[in-house]
Amino acid sequence: MLDVSLLGTGGMMPLPYRWLTSLMLRYQGKGILIDCGEGTQIALREKGWSPNPIDIICFTHYHADHISGLPGMLLTMGNAERTAPLLLIGPKGLVRVVNALRTIAPELPFELRFQEITEPEQVISFDGFWLKAFKVNHSIACYGYSMIVERAGRFDKERAVEQQIPMKLWSRLQKGETIEQDGVVFTPDMVLGAPRKGLKVTYCTDSRPADSIVANAEDSDLLILEGMYGEADKLSKARENKHMTMYEAASIAKAAKVPELWLTHYSPSLMRPEEYMGDVRKIFPNAVAAKDGRTVELRFEED
Repeated sequence: MLDVSLLGTGGMMPLPYRWLTSLMLRYQGKGILIDCGEGTQIALREKGWSPNPIDIICFTHYHADHISGLPGMLLTMGNAERTAPLLLIGPKGLVRVVNALRTIAPELPFELRFQEITEPEQVISFDGFWLKAFKVNHSIACYGYSMIVERAGRFDKERAVEQQIPMKLWSRLQKGETIEQDGVVFTPDMVLGAPRKGLKVTYCTDSRPADSIVANAEDSDLLILEGMYGEADKLSKARENKHMTMYEAASIAKAAKVPELWLTHYSPSLMRPEEYMGDVRKIFPNAVAAKDGRTVELRFEED
C-alpha cells in the first residue's frame, strides 16, 4: 500500500489555519517528501508522522514557499541522531540553493546526496518504485512529479515447470532476482505473467496548464494540482503570475481521465476554497478542495 498525505495546502505564505503545500508519501518503509516550505515540519508533526523515515526530498522549484523550511527539517533530523544519507532532488541549481540555506544548518550527522534534474522529463529509479519529474510552465524552472509503484505479474507455475526451472529458485525469481546457476541464467520474466496494474500519484503546483501535466497525469490513481484562485476575475492574474485556477486544474483532470483530483496551493486571499467547488465539479465531478492533512491509503486492485 501507498500512504499519501497532503501536509499543507497553502501558497505563498503559511497561515494560522493553513500550512504551505507539501506532500508526503510512504511506501514499504521509505518516505518521500515533495516540497518543504516554512512550517512543513510542524505540519508533519500535526499529522503524527515522523521526519526520521524520510529518505528523499524532492523540490518542484526554488521559490521560498517550497524550500525555506529545509534548514529546520535537516536540523530536526540531525537532532534525532539520523545517520542515514538523505537524497535531495530538484531542478538545476539544487546544490547552490541548498548550500546557501545550510549556512544556518552547517553541521549534520548524515550525508546529503544531490540529484539535479537536467532534462524536460527525467526518471529516477529506486527499489520497488520510481519517480518521474516533468517540466511545467512557471516563472522559473519548475517540475511536477509522479511516483509510480510497479506490480509484477502473477507467478506462473506451469511456465516454471515447463522450462524445468528448479523449484528452489522460484521464490527468488518471484521477488525479481536474476539468478545464474550451472551456467544457466534464470530471469523473473521466465516465471511471471504480464505486469499487473500498479499505483501512481501525480503532483504539480505553480504552473500554467501544460500538455506535460496532462500526459504525465494519465493513469494516475490520484492527481494533486494547484488551485491558486477560485474567483472568476483572477484568471488574468493567474496568467500573469504563471499559476492556474481551480477550473483549469479541473480541466486537466478531465483531460487526463484520472479518478480523483485534490486541489491545493491556495492563494492567501482564497479563504474558503469549498465555496467554488460547485462550478469546479461541473467540469470534473470528483474534485476535492483539499485541507491540510488530507490522507489516503492507496492499495493494489484485487485480482
